[in-house]
Amino acid sequence: MTVIDVNEADFETAVVQRSAEVPVVVDFWAPWCAPCRQLGPILEQAAADREGKVVLAKIDTDQNPAIAQAFDVQGIPAVKAFVDGKVAAEFVGVKGPSEVAMFFDGLVPSDTKQLLDAGDADSLRKVLEVEPANADANLALAQIEYADGDADAALARLRNVSGSFRADGLSSRIELEQANGAHPRLGEAFAKLDAEDREAGLDILLEALAASAPDSDDRERLRKVIVAVLDELGVDHPLARESRRRLAAALY
Repeated sequence: MTVIDVNEADFETAVVQRSAEVPVVVDFWAPWCAPCRQLGPILEQAAADREGKVVLAKIDTDQNPAIAQAFDVQGIPAVKAFVDGKVAAEFVGVKGPSEVAMFFDGLVPSDTKQLLDAGDADSLRKVLEVEPANADANLALAQIEYADGDADAALARLRNVSGSFRADGLSSRIELEQANGAHPRLGEAFAKLDAEDREAGLDILLEALAASAPDSDDRERLRKVIVAVLDELGVDHPLARESRRRLAAALY
């Protein structure tokens, strides 16, 4: 059921505990409150549009003053959204349908986000059926294809992604592996990275970069692989700071 009436006796079960399973939006209202009667149908429609993804609980503050006091309701209509037993978002007063819809959407993950969070190949392909240029889905699926041994498919898919250090890094890694060029320790470097020994992997890559010919394709590919690892580490990681210094020294 999308809309339920709640009182002090069942608030803990119907709202607090249930919000661990699905977001529960609580409408604090009273029969005499004209703005409450204006907002109510808008909230109910928003909940109905998200059937099964959110619950709207209505509580009459005249009949349940202790709950209103416990949650510091000083004016109505007051709307509070519970997630995992706590108030996650709230507003007071009347809002229009578009504003209410945005409020609900902030609580309910989109279908795309749920599929991306699932992260398996079938879910990612469903995202790409609707959003062929979705960068996150293309990158994640390319990583799966590469791990499964289909480097050509991964490389082709990564051409759909722009502005992503990690996509550029994976593309460059694949191109370096396929070129089988003049850097005999690249396989070792990638194995270190895959084993999450980033310090050793970066050390080999930085040495290869320093030894590469200026303006060569390999030099640019190595740079992109290194930058992708640094992006994954984050700007404040000590290894990233030291590696950025070494990268700049090798390039300039």
